[in-house]
Amino acid sequence: MIDPLFWLGLSLLLVAASLTTLLVAAIPALQELARAARSAEKFFDTLSRELPPTLNAIRNTSLEITDLTDDVSEGVKSASQVVKQVDHSLDSAKKQAQNVQVTTRSVLVGVKAAWKTFTRPKPTRRSTECLPMNEKPPLTLREREAQRQENRRTQLETYRLNNGYGETASWERDLNQEDLS
Repeated sequence: MIDPLFWLGLSLLLVAASLTTLLVAAIPALQELARAARSAEKFFDTLSRELPPTLNAIRNTSLEITDLTDDVSEGVKSASQVVKQVDHSLDSAKKQAQNVQVTTRSVLVGVKAAWKTFTRPKPTRRSTECLPMNEKPPLTLREREAQRQENRRTQLETYRLNNGYGETASWERDLNQEDLS
């Protein structure tokens, strides 16, 4: 009942049927795969034609952007130098204006002084009270000694007032004692 040839034939028949079904089902998939391969080939051809010029254009654009950046930075530097020069000019103009103001004030004060001098009434001469140096009578010994004492006192008082000391210094006392003896 069990014949091995029968089973072998049946197995071969089933394998052939399944291979036929597989081929029938694979034909549309293989056709789509062929279309996709043609489309990919066209895409790669387009890329090989268009990509190098596009990459060159991108490279050129980046170089131009670099040049523009350098130009802008140089412009900023020159603008900052111009601003510094303008600031320096303003400072020097301010100093010159202050100098002109001081000079103008000085000239005005000089003109006022000159005007007062020219418009001032002339003083009357007192020729009777003042004798020329050679006509003054010589001082006596006592008059000269009295003048020296007055000069010393005023100098000592000036010294005390200027320095604010309440007491006289020891050297002043010694000096006064020597003068009196």
